[in-house]
Amino acid sequence: MIKIIFMAIDKKTLGELKEKLLSEKKRLEVEIEHFAKSKEKEDTYETSFNQIGTDREDNASEVEEYSDNLALENSLEKSLKDTNEALEEMEKGTYGICKNCKQEINIERLRVFPSARTCIKCK
Repeated sequence: MIKIIFMAIDKKTLGELKEKLLSEKKRLEVEIEHFAKSKEKEDTYETSFNQIGTDREDNASEVEEYSDNLALENSLEKSLKDTNEALEEMEKGTYGICKNCKQEINIERLRVFPSARTCIKCK
């Protein structure tokens, strides 16, 4: 059985981390909306496909742009999902606990990467 050792994050630090997460959430949403449309489900987007033209070169450019945007969208979507999950964990009182070993995540790691889901050892 894994023993959970949890030292609560003080309210001031928790507030600072929450502000960082909310700021990051907004930044990610704005960035994603530049090239993708929001779907009904939160954190889910669909990359738009721009029609540049009808000849082969235009079609190749369209596919290349779409591929680049799709990869970027997936990365941003994952970051947004992690950010939203961290905010949910704050509400539940489980923020800062490693998902693998159930130990407290070092506060310095959280300051650098507030949406961290695991401690350094489990990373």
